[in-house]
Amino acid sequence: MSSTIALQSSLPDPASTNPPKSAARSSSLRWNFSWTFVGNVVYSACQWGMLVLLAKIGNPQMVGQYGLGMAIATPVLAFSSLQIRAILTTDVSERIHFGEYLGFRLLTTLLSLVVITGIAFRSGHAIPVIIAIGVAQAIEMVADLYWGRMQFHDNMDRIAKSMIIRGVLGLAAMAAAVYWTHSVLWGALALVFARAAVLVGYDMTKRAQLLPRATPSQAEAVLPAGTNALRPRWSLSVQSELLRTSITLGVIAALVSLLPNLPRYFIVGSQGERALGIFTATAFLVSSGNLIVTALGQSAFVPLAKYYAAGDLRRFKLLLAKLLGIVAVLGLGGIAVSMLFGKILLTLLYRPEYAEHTDLLVAMMIGGGLSYLSSLMGSAVTATRCFTRQIPLLAIAVASTAVASKFLIPSHGLLGAAIAVIITSTVMCAGECVLLWYVFSKAPVPQNAVSSTNPPENWEPKASI
Repeated sequence: MSSTIALQSSLPDPASTNPPKSAARSSSLRWNFSWTFVGNVVYSACQWGMLVLLAKIGNPQMVGQYGLGMAIATPVLAFSSLQIRAILTTDVSERIHFGEYLGFRLLTTLLSLVVITGIAFRSGHAIPVIIAIGVAQAIEMVADLYWGRMQFHDNMDRIAKSMIIRGVLGLAAMAAAVYWTHSVLWGALALVFARAAVLVGYDMTKRAQLLPRATPSQAEAVLPAGTNALRPRWSLSVQSELLRTSITLGVIAALVSLLPNLPRYFIVGSQGERALGIFTATAFLVSSGNLIVTALGQSAFVPLAKYYAAGDLRRFKLLLAKLLGIVAVLGLGGIAVSMLFGKILLTLLYRPEYAEHTDLLVAMMIGGGLSYLSSLMGSAVTATRCFTRQIPLLAIAVASTAVASKFLIPSHGLLGAAIAVIITSTVMCAGECVLLWYVFSKAPVPQNAVSSTNPPENWEPKASI
């Protein structure tokens, strides 16, 4: 409860706080969605391209080693990130200097790399690969904070450009390394260097971070003034406050990250790296639908937050219903395609040995469709600033995944892992419905100062899902 109070006290009240004068002109929902969607599509396509590359040039074992590295590094880094980007983008009064956020992210990322290295040695599987992928993902976490600063100033196009550049460059670097060496380790190292190059060459530059949507003369005045704006700072009192503020969000992020990765731990333990490679490649086809879900959720976050804070539940529910309708069609389409063309898709995209598991693809698509719905409802719940009450739901879902995976994977193999995913997604959907009912019952009453039908134009809360 104390963490919740700290979080809510540190985030300014949207209804009573104007955005800083330095913030750029607010972009339209369509503009932000377009850039966010394009950036996510290209970036995710490049991540999927890496799996295709490993499957075509290498073998399922190489895909499994890559998948294991991601499964270990992602939850650790998700927790250590503590969703500081969400705190940064909602600090509309810029009460805390960006350097403090950056210093905090650097410290937690370094600690994460130590933990990932320890887990790698403990697992005994592909130790160098896991560590290299951990470093690559750690670089992404640092870049994520710079993206948060871009998002704060409504520069969603710059985030998309960064994602496109790093996706294409990372895929090209890994492709070249794997082609010449036939080693997933060298591919992972090439990915590290590519991501580091984009971080230093674009994300961290003053031109990407400080250049306003203004005339050249105004830009020249801003850039020199921002010499120290992007440097890390470490103030013990501020760092402690950030830890207290973000610990709840960190727990949520870790639990969310564990949900899709838990079955993979049981697969590699009972079925081996080859089976994990097949599961990883198949699961990525399902997760491609998250591109649309993520873009929709991020773009609709601020309007949903406005409607809820204004007590306008009618418009909140209407927008959410439209989004859920789009996502439902997406999920049903994925199930239909997997049933009709699953064998052909797996053969063309990967290899015939992957096509032997068409039933796995269909089952994963069913679980994926349910997860799309729960993810979007979760974004809506987050937009209402309901954080702590998400933890029990996520904990129950993680426990359900662990129990289902423990009993189903040894007896039913990869299909058992898919059934575990369906169980988890069902639990999440039911739980998010309960949370939505709760936040609707606690919605603020419309006041004269905040019209329930016309939220004030000067209120632009920044938030990250």
